Amino acid sequence: MRHLLCWSVILLATSVTVASAQAPPAKQAPAKEVSAAGTWNGKTMVGPKDSVVATYTFTIAADGKSATTQFPNREPIPTRIIAMGGDSVVTEAGPYPSVLRAGETVNLLRTVGHYKGDNMTGTFEAQYAKGDVLKGKTAATRAK
Repeated sequence: MRHLLCWSVILLATSVTVASAQAPPAKQAPAKEVSAAGTWNGKTMVGPKDSVVATYTFTIAADGKSATTQFPNREPIPTRIIAMGGDSVVTEAGPYPSVLRAGETVNLLRTVGHYKGDNMTGTFEAQYAKGDVLKGKTAATRAK
């Protein structure tokens, strides 16, 4: 009788383990949309009085993996998302023809933006082919 009881417990434990191993996988939550995703209308500013030197449209894909920057009357510039987390996004673009300096090339434009709701502020650094560096601020509002 003892052997029968022992084997019954082992058989029951084995069937519970097998049944739980065959349980359907838990449903995965749908992919969360990146809160910075969308189109942003922005401006770049330099100097002590934050003089606006250029305007642009910045678009981040819904998956947060790609972006473009477009200055008025220019082709869109592919923009790399270097890092994104919390309320921040770091991007790089270039090389592309300078908007501010005719005939010059921006080798690398690095932007750090911090967004809250429909507003984004941050900084930029443009490295020119001739070695000059221009630093300033950015501000953008999400397009409706």
